[in-house]
Amino acid sequence: MNYLGVLVGFITTFFIVTKYLTTEEVGLTRILVDASILLSGLAQLGTNTSAMRYYPYFKDEKEKDHGFFGWTVIIPFFGFIIFSVLFFIFKQPIENYFSQNSELFVNYIYFVIPMAFFMLYLLVFETNSNLLMRIVVPKFIREVGIRLMTLVVYLLYAFDVINLDGMVIALCLTYGIATFFNVIYLFTLKKVSFKIQPSYVSKWLRKDFIFYTLFLIATSLAGNLIPVLNTFFVSGKLGLAVAGINTIAVYIASLVEIPYRSLSAISRPHISQGMKDNDMKEVNKLAKSVSLHQFIASFFIFFIIWINIDLIYTLIPNGNVYDEAKFVVFILALVKIINTSLNVGVTVLSYSKYYYYSLFFTIILTATAIIMNIKLIPIWGMEGAALASLISYLIYYTLLLMFVNRKLHVTPLSMKEFYTLLIIVALFAIDFLLQKYMSCRLIHLFNVEIIGQLTDSGIRTLAMSLLGVVAIYKLGISKQINDIINKFLSFLKLI
Repeated sequence: MNYLGVLVGFITTFFIVTKYLTTEEVGLTRILVDASILLSGLAQLGTNTSAMRYYPYFKDEKEKDHGFFGWTVIIPFFGFIIFSVLFFIFKQPIENYFSQNSELFVNYIYFVIPMAFFMLYLLVFETNSNLLMRIVVPKFIREVGIRLMTLVVYLLYAFDVINLDGMVIALCLTYGIATFFNVIYLFTLKKVSFKIQPSYVSKWLRKDFIFYTLFLIATSLAGNLIPVLNTFFVSGKLGLAVAGINTIAVYIASLVEIPYRSLSAISRPHISQGMKDNDMKEVNKLAKSVSLHQFIASFFIFFIIWINIDLIYTLIPNGNVYDEAKFVVFILALVKIINTSLNVGVTVLSYSKYYYYSLFFTIILTATAIIMNIKLIPIWGMEGAALASLISYLIYYTLLLMFVNRKLHVTPLSMKEFYTLLIIVALFAIDFLLQKYMSCRLIHLFNVEIIGQLTDSGIRTLAMSLLGVVAIYKLGISKQINDIINKFLSFLKLI
């Protein structure tokens, strides 16, 4: 399902957006989405995290979880009202910041409000489904449904059926339609009640929830800013056109985190339950397993992307315009690998009694990212913004994981990640030799250069992938991966 969504997103981004939208229009759509993500993330008031933390206390199938889901709808609504008011209060300073280099965004800034509202409740109802261990349909809506609707919107714009105003409105509506389908699906489960039961909430639980929510409000202010910080700095300092070029690089790098979206959603409820039961041995086991498999999957995807990066930019329309952000892809992909592999440490901390310390680490992350962006963007432009993210996350995870290990005796890291890294480095070295001594000769065998490039890319990608899988299998790095391979080999009657 994730990969179907990636395919749709790949077609949309690389063959429709780059062909029919200007770099400035690409930058506009990106900053509208990122601004909406920020507003909706703040408006949650931490509901996504607190729902995972407190659901085990309400879980009761006979009583339909005592109206727990009603709270998950009401609390974000008040958050949306609060932060929408703040948005209008600070609208003028925001417009002043973007007016010089990104005036087009200022013209469409009001569309952030409806888009953020739909994004907010899209996540609220998806979280509710996750709590009930029903993730397939919501994930399909998010990963495939939204991308299909977005593709249609861009095609309508490409063939002049709608203008730029219509495209922005239609993009807002795609999130509205997705939210509507999530609501319908949740009701079909017939396991939830939105009728809240205030009397069920004990004094202790109410006090703990209020404190935790107030803490999450402070945390989300920083935590939701980080993912969109680069877009705001690049757009404000370098302009929407550069932001558009950067957007394509960000999308390519985001392919690295595809496995994270499913595995993270599945593992969080189990970690939450383990923390509630104080089963730290199981939590540590889960953390290591999640981290290892995220590391293996994300690093191999990054490897395949990078050895084919020149071909990728050759194939996309106007690739010569967008390929100046090639090294942004490299840096941001490393950021994604770090984040997807180590974020389980953040999950463990957020569900522990030390959760309030995460605010301290988030403040460090935000402050470091802002300082690094201010210092590095004037020097290195887009690459500077990417480096700012890399440096910030390295500092953040180093400090956070040291704390989690000391206080909770949980660490997601193991020597198996180191062995995987050695394998990847070896694959890069082998691929370098193949490109140096084989690729040119192979490409020149074909009259049409692009056919030669595709053939060379296919051979190297297949050979390196097989070599990597064999290395992982022979070294026994992952029992789960070895079991899958053994079943496949048994099916082929090779063992």
